[in-house]
Amino acid sequence: MALLLACLSLGLAPVAVADQAMAEAAFVRGEYDAALTALADSESADALAFRARTLLAGAMSGPADPPDVLLHRALDQANAALARDPAHAEARLQRAIALSLILRPMTTREARKTGWAEEARDLARSVLADEPANVYAHGFLSVWNVEVVNRGGRIGALIMGAGISDGRDHYEAAIAAMPDDASVHWQWARALAALNARKYRADVLAALDAALACPVESELERTMQARAALLKTEMLQDPRRAGELAARML
Repeated sequence: MALLLACLSLGLAPVAVADQAMAEAAFVRGEYDAALTALADSESADALAFRARTLLAGAMSGPADPPDVLLHRALDQANAALARDPAHAEARLQRAIALSLILRPMTTREARKTGWAEEARDLARSVLADEPANVYAHGFLSVWNVEVVNRGGRIGALIMGAGISDGRDHYEAAIAAMPDDASVHWQWARALAALNARKYRADVLAALDAALACPVESELERTMQARAALLKTEMLQDPRRAGELAARML
């Protein structure tokens, strides 16, 4: 995910602007604790949404199963941002991502009881209603559709209104808006490979190649590229193993 925080035109005091610049620079370097510290004293919706993004970036940079406490910290920050500004697009997206990651280790039955998968979908859709070209909302929904099909099967997907074609539409919209975002290509490839690496082999390899060809500016994107390279190696050697690997990756 690329850095989206853009508050320089909001009339912030010079110290706040300097803190924001420090936070952004630390985020790009992958120094997430430093990024959080730089904006620790700000309680604006923008700062809270940025802290949610930073916590989630740290979670996605680590093990395949991030600590639940870290995900809930991110969710709390997104919720606080939304309490200040219910229309905040970045906060809505970060809440959607946090909910999806919290659902990840749950059984299908447990996940359905929460209603969070539907809420995450609706949050991303609400962002697109306001910002039809939002690359990250499209990217999120591309993966959401595939993962619902993967976890819920045909019946579950029908109930949730999910489908591979819908996921593909969102992926294509995302890359039309920002073709050089490695994370969008990586997440689509990962989700398809986890669903059925043999069936979607050509699509997975095309997306992985696109991810690997992207210029990257942040440590998080470099992490995504490294994972893309690893998955491509497995795809070329043994798609079955590649699918199992993809299912464990973020």
